[in-house]
Amino acid sequence: MLEKKNIPFIIPIFLPHVGCPHQCAFCNQLSITGVKKNTISPEKLDLLINEFLQYKERHRRPVQVAFYGGNFLGLKKDYIKLLLDESTRFVKNGKVDSIRFSTRPDTISYEQLDILDNYPVSTVEIGVQSMDDKVLVMAKRGHTALDTEKAAAILKERNYEVGMQMMIGLPGDDETKSLFTAHKIAALSPDFVRIYPTVVLAKSRLAIWYQKGEYTPWSLARSIALVKNLYLFFKSKAIPVIRMGLQASEDLAKDAAILSGPFHPAFGHMIYSEIFLDMAIAVLKAEKDSCDTITIKVNPRSISKMRGLKNKNVETLKTKFNIKLLEIIPDHSIAEDRLTISSKTDFYPKHP
Repeated sequence: MLEKKNIPFIIPIFLPHVGCPHQCAFCNQLSITGVKKNTISPEKLDLLINEFLQYKERHRRPVQVAFYGGNFLGLKKDYIKLLLDESTRFVKNGKVDSIRFSTRPDTISYEQLDILDNYPVSTVEIGVQSMDDKVLVMAKRGHTALDTEKAAAILKERNYEVGMQMMIGLPGDDETKSLFTAHKIAALSPDFVRIYPTVVLAKSRLAIWYQKGEYTPWSLARSIALVKNLYLFFKSKAIPVIRMGLQASEDLAKDAAILSGPFHPAFGHMIYSEIFLDMAIAVLKAEKDSCDTITIKVNPRSISKMRGLKNKNVETLKTKFNIKLLEIIPDHSIAEDRLTISSKTDFYPKHP
């Protein structure tokens, strides 16, 4: 769990489906961003950056202009430079620290990265999605796992911060293949990872398959169970997971049509809550003596995670261990991913 001081202030600039050679089965960028496929003028970009800077917390750093939603290195060279030129103006005047973007692995090459020379680009996110070639084919991704390996090596050679995005529940995917993808991603030593569950967006190819009964989206419970294991795996490898699940405020437009799938606005929170519940259960099972009254101490930022949605964790623990009174109290001395019970037992989560 990241400390706030380490979280950059992101100014998201969406370039929906721009630069993509085709459309993946799961993708409907109009639904995801609420913006039609078009380009952004320098004037519009300037306006968007200034608008977001008004909401920046005074001491929150670094500040990054981030290009999402499209395939940045798949854009025309002149347009890439236009976007970078305008963003760099804000770096030079001290309002922004660096630039980041997301792109497909098969557009990352030495030649394309040469375009970035002399620009303050610090972070590149790769849309990996899966490291299983059969899953990639079924999802109509148009690239291979080897493309991702090559892209990661080139980016590391050029000293960029590298992020990787993976998806679970794609056509042909299962828990074994997703865990395989996680292991392959970890072997590439990314600086951070995002994990997204596959949802069925209207007007996507996946929607057609879903309506014909050719694709069945995963349940929320199944997705949470797997992503929890993936989170703990990456944590054991010291690889931060900075996002789990689509966020309604950032990834989905207000009128985005989700036909089916494991979407929940509190997806990530639910996973953290499951982890805290597992930790508490492990500690209480290890206690030889049962108690009618239990006190759980957690970091103030972890109170809601320990309680669970609608106090689900509290009720589960009380029922499972016949607890009459269970208190959860804040303690700044406790790390955000730890807890103590009855002020006696420190529990450090084990990782798979």
